[in-house]
Amino acid sequence: MKKDVEKMFNPALLMRADLRDLKPYQPHHYPGTIKLDTNENPYPFPPQALDEISAGLKDVCFPRYPDPLAVALRRDIAAYVGMQPEQVLVGNGSDELIFNLALSFGSGGKVVLATPTFSMYRIHSQIAGAEAVAVPREPDFSINAGEIIKAARITGAKLVVLCSPNNPTGNATPLQVIEEILRNTNAVVVVDQAYLEFGGENCVPLLNKYANLVILRTFSKAFGLAGLRVGYLLADPKIIKELMRVKQPYNLNSFSQAAARIALKYLPAFKNQWQKIIADREQLLSALAVLPAVQIFPTDANYILFTTAIDAGVVHRELLARKILIRNLGQDMPGYLRVNVGTPAENKAFMQAMQEIIYG
Repeated sequence: MKKDVEKMFNPALLMRADLRDLKPYQPHHYPGTIKLDTNENPYPFPPQALDEISAGLKDVCFPRYPDPLAVALRRDIAAYVGMQPEQVLVGNGSDELIFNLALSFGSGGKVVLATPTFSMYRIHSQIAGAEAVAVPREPDFSINAGEIIKAARITGAKLVVLCSPNNPTGNATPLQVIEEILRNTNAVVVVDQAYLEFGGENCVPLLNKYANLVILRTFSKAFGLAGLRVGYLLADPKIIKELMRVKQPYNLNSFSQAAARIALKYLPAFKNQWQKIIADREQLLSALAVLPAVQIFPTDANYILFTTAIDAGVVHRELLARKILIRNLGQDMPGYLRVNVGTPAENKAFMQAMQEIIYG
């Protein structure tokens, strides 16, 4: 009887119909490889900062819930970006904030995306009950502001999501293009600046001019806190008030709040890391550029988009065979590969492997 009930029960039929075929985001895990696939900061956490985090563990009250408003962290973030604490909202990584934005302003409607871009915008929109409207970027991956504005008006979209520098292409969008979109749409315009510390123009100056602007930032990339999941957004307090309706009450744990505050205290040490990454990025670009049949694309981020005359899947597999993991963009961008900047030793190993693959 039990087996008959199990055969009859199909949980997929209890889900929303449009979610049954949703392909979940599946990060790749290959232990023992040189990991150059997820755009992380390759350098270790500054030793003094790590010591302070360890020492601070005794002050974290684990039996109690964390500060639901993250008052101290928001105050420190506001000082870092030059805004007021009431213009800051923190989340369990930027992913949670993207989902909350989709829930608040996308559900039952349309969300305009400049594609190709970060796949989680589309996934979170669909989960939130919104339909993603893709507006293709230009051949050089720049944004056509007129097409974005047109799509928002025609579809009645209440949410537009841009990424600058854009993941996975690496190029940043000029402020005047973003401002044109802000000025000509009534939608909430989100600009994801997760990689701003590596390049591109800061959108913060636009916040005082446009109440419909939301800026997404994170501690996962430049600050090396990907394992603790700390994201934040900057917006007009009126937008944050609406987002508070869907925010989980204790969304960011006490340890992550404390660690992010300590990271901000050691800003000079992190800035040194960013300068190294930017310098190594330029060297890596130059090294890739001399390989035959390799096309590289300009980047303002800590990663490089490229193609080769050899099938992207083959290159990816050959690199994996040499214990080097990069990103094959697959169905989203067939034929394209993305590698993030590692340490000098990691970059050297990657280039040596690429030379072996290209030259046979």
